[in-house]
Amino acid sequence: MGDLPEKHELMEEAREALAKTLGPTEVLALALGAIVGWGCFMLPGITFLPNAGPLGTIIAFFIGAFFQCIVALGYSFLIKPYPVAGGAFVYAYAGFGSKGAFICGWALVLSYVCVIAANATAIILLVRFLLGESIQFGHLYTVLDWDIYLSEVGYITVILLVFGYMNFRGVDAASAVQVFLAFALTIGVLVLTIGTATAETASLDNLQPLFAENRSAIACVMMVLALTPWLYVGFDTIPQMAEEFSFSPGKARDLMLLSIICGAVIYALVTLCVAGLIPYKELLAANHDWATGWVANQIFGRWGGVALAVPVLAAILTGMNGFFMATTRLLFSMGRSKFLPGFFSEVHPKYNTAWKSVVFITALTLIVPWFGRPALDWIVATSSIGTALAYLFACLTARKYLLAHPELRESSWGKPVCTLGAITSLICIGLLMIPSSPVAINVPNWAMLFAWVALGAIFFLGKQQELLSIPHSTMRYLLFGKADQEVLFDTMEDDEDIV
Repeated sequence: MGDLPEKHELMEEAREALAKTLGPTEVLALALGAIVGWGCFMLPGITFLPNAGPLGTIIAFFIGAFFQCIVALGYSFLIKPYPVAGGAFVYAYAGFGSKGAFICGWALVLSYVCVIAANATAIILLVRFLLGESIQFGHLYTVLDWDIYLSEVGYITVILLVFGYMNFRGVDAASAVQVFLAFALTIGVLVLTIGTATAETASLDNLQPLFAENRSAIACVMMVLALTPWLYVGFDTIPQMAEEFSFSPGKARDLMLLSIICGAVIYALVTLCVAGLIPYKELLAANHDWATGWVANQIFGRWGGVALAVPVLAAILTGMNGFFMATTRLLFSMGRSKFLPGFFSEVHPKYNTAWKSVVFITALTLIVPWFGRPALDWIVATSSIGTALAYLFACLTARKYLLAHPELRESSWGKPVCTLGAITSLICIGLLMIPSSPVAINVPNWAMLFAWVALGAIFFLGKQQELLSIPHSTMRYLLFGKADQEVLFDTMEDDEDIV
């Protein structure tokens, strides 16, 4: 494992730390809000039902939830020994060293930023549904038949700046807002479900055909299943916040599993509401801008869509806020351990926040409104790849940890669970990247992916000599807070990888 660093060496590598201020309620609200984002309300009419049909979509949701629960169990084995900010990034270092850690961390940053971007763009769809053209002015240009207006760019910019400022000020304000929004989201979904179930036109017959036409049942399920790493990625925000838990890290497992299960139920309820009010094929043929809002209007009158805007806005904002918090913690951890410039790890002296990471993420997401709705399709699949890659690293590291500790009571059943989680991740990556797959990513996705990989390579090549010069004991101190923290790889091999 390497010798312990001398005291003066640790003094040179000052380690910033985050305060333990998050309770179980805040953490659960963070994860659930991050899982149930804009996609829950926006995608039933434009992706889920057209590609998979009602039953195909529901089956995919719960199969996906099952496999994500397996992945979450893999995470739970690692939160106890590594209760620090960074999540899968620090787990990847523990299992595979510096190169694996950087690949995993950089993939997660891509995934998280994509989710923030998708939620920000979804606000434009919501406002257009509610207000139409009344606040559209200052036409700038068109991207794939989607008009970009200065007014829309303006209010999305303001919203992003507000969330950036809120996270700059501290976790207390951000987590309090998250709890309130998660509550509003849940109540809104229950009201929509009850309203649809009691509507005169609601019928199980409206769900026919159960699977999308001109596609096999298996292909229908796969179309949505491949997206479930992205749909449920919000549970991964829990390990990212582990350093700030005010409770035992052992409780994180139950919180992750509960957030995934609740997320699957909410996704299923909203999709059934959209599909069950009238024959869903008629609904899709009408080509409504927002099918879920149209359903709410039919149930509750014109103000139904306005009322539904409350939980939808809550879903969007909880997703943005949750991933703002998670992304800044990830960048903070990568900066603290020298994988990224120290800029990202600087903690504000008054607010105890990784404020420069917050500034970076805010600036990066401000690019989003300039691309409009077409960016949504580019973002979802690209984000799924980054998420599945992080899951793969976490599951493989958890398996290594259990192999190294056969005395643990979870070891006997945990190893096959981690293996299954890793296989699941590989299948999702394959479905998205193999050209013959029904859900293979398209040219804009590949362009985004290559651009992100190239940017990551620039960062890594610029840092590799510094990483090589840091003793592994010091690296463990920076990542885990303990210079003698156990790792699961040969440190000599990691030195060779960096060279």
